[in-house]
Parts: sequence; C-alpha cells; structure tokens
Amino acid sequence: MEPFALALDLVTGRLAPHTSRTVRRISEMSGMYADADAHEQLAGTGDPVVYEVLQYDVPFDNGQLVCCTTVIYAGLVGEEYFMTKGHFHEKRSTGEVYLGISGHGYLLMFVDGRTAELEMGPGTLAYVPPYWAHRTLNVGDEPFSFLAVYPGDAGHDYRTIERTGFPRRVIRAASGPIVVSAFGETPRSIG
Repeated sequence: MEPFALALDLVTGRLAPHTSRTVRRISEMSGMYADADAHEQLAGTGDPVVYEVLQYDVPFDNGQLVCCTTVIYAGLVGEEYFMTKGHFHEKRSTGEVYLGISGHGYLLMFVDGRTAELEMGPGTLAYVPPYWAHRTLNVGDEPFSFLAVYPGDAGHDYRTIERTGFPRRVIRAASGPIVVSAFGETPRSIG
C-alpha cells in the first residue's frame, strides 16, 4: 500500500477519490424498522436511497486504516428516522472513530445489555469502543454525513443485527427525537 491523500468535502461529506461506493435503498432495510407496513409502502413508492458510503479501500490487514464517509438522507419510516443497518465488527476487539461533518444525527450503540446514544453534528468526534454494535441515524431535515476510520481487518457483521435487532430505536415526537426500547421500556427524550 502506498501513501495517499483524499479530499473531504466538508459541506456534502463526499470523499474523493473513493474506490468503492455502497448505496443502501429502503428495500434493502427490511426488518430494520418497527413499522413494517410503512417500510413496505415506502419501498413500493420509488424505493428511496436511505444512505450511501464512499470508501477508500485498503488491504484487509492488521495495521491498515479504512477511511470512509457515510451520508444518511433525511426521511422517516413511520415515525422512525432513516438510519444505517448497524453492525458489530467481525473482529470484535476493534474500535472505530466517527467525525460529524454536516447535518444532525445520533450514534446508537449496545453491548452486553448496556446501551449508549451520542448526539452528532459538525465537529463531533465520537468513539465506538471495541465489542459495541453501532448504528447511526439522521434526525434532521438535511443529509447527515460523517467520516469513519477503523482498522482494515475489522470487517462488518450485519447478520447479528438482522437476526436480533437493536435494543433501542429513535422516533420523532412533538418534542423532538426520543429513544424508545425495541422491547417496550419507557421512552425518554435525547439531546
């Protein structure tokens, strides 16, 4: 691997150059949202893009660092905000750093019965410790973008989240975003 420099657009969250691009549409988010009917209806009406990831690929080796940006578009599925699928790292002992670029979002995390929610905006530096599952979401009216840096050999385990879900959800309320349990606990405001 040779040294390289990338351009990060601090308005749009675009990374250039990038060597891979993942585009996640609402139809690919089946089972992620509590309101399955709202999800199905939205998937059938244009199948909007929920988020995209621009990445500069590095070897899947210990010591390498992946740099990527994620842009989550503004939208709702029922009362639940557009979000990423969420994942654990395949190599559970690896952490990750996020830097908010634009917009307004939240980072949800959980491990072994514990949960955390971190508000994110431009300039917010958030740390995802090893072993924690993590998911981001956009609670604003404009795209929410962030830079992520993580070990090249971390990998992504989406299957566990697809199977078990996330213990917390963030929904829109008159007072703003609130955290609700996926298992029926009392809602609470965040932010």
